[in-house]
Amino acid sequence: MQKQPQPLQFGMLLYPGFTLLDLVGPQTAFSLNGQTHLIWKNMDPVLTDVGVSMNPSITFDDVPNNLDVLFVPGGFGTVDAMQDKEILEFLAHAGSTARYITSVCTGSVLLGMAGLLEGYRAATHWAFYEPLEALGIEASHERVSVDRNRITGGGITAGIDLGLIVIANLKGQDAAEFTQLAMEYDPQPPLNAGHPRTARKEIVDMISGAKGIMAEMTSAAVKIAKLADRKDSSQNGQ
Repeated sequence: MQKQPQPLQFGMLLYPGFTLLDLVGPQTAFSLNGQTHLIWKNMDPVLTDVGVSMNPSITFDDVPNNLDVLFVPGGFGTVDAMQDKEILEFLAHAGSTARYITSVCTGSVLLGMAGLLEGYRAATHWAFYEPLEALGIEASHERVSVDRNRITGGGITAGIDLGLIVIANLKGQDAAEFTQLAMEYDPQPPLNAGHPRTARKEIVDMISGAKGIMAEMTSAAVKIAKLADRKDSSQNGQ
């Protein structure tokens, strides 16, 4: 009998305060094509930034070493996660063997904190590029940035696009088109304010302005990123 190929293994990090849609969009694409592992320190439910909890399926200690994809979501919990040694050590370890290292939204900053984006360009949420650049990472303003085996997406809804691109890389165009059709991913936004290039300035300022909903988070992340960068430089004798 012909031996069946092993299912693709997708490892998806959970952490308190991550954005639900950052994860669920790509997870839907991944789950149609392999096995998804929802990863946390323990098996306790993890609260997202919209108040819905996600149940981990596996702990840091039990994640297989043959992940085809390591994925990190973003969200308002990013700043705390940037300072969580266990998370960063797990990402560095899992990323050392994963075939593809991926993220959506502010999750790319966590990859950067774990040392997984050195020498790569990466995307993030449009209002969160300062922390990424403070880590010395080349910023990509594409909706999905593909730099060799680093695939990183912009904010939140870019996760669906990223999921399809990852599937295309792993299984080919037919599998990606099948996944897109199964998800009925046929976006027709009723408004034209999905990015600062088209949104009105007063709306942009509500998010990234001095009193915007992401201002404090971005400022705090920049400070942490700069300290991490100085720490790394001192360890390298620079």
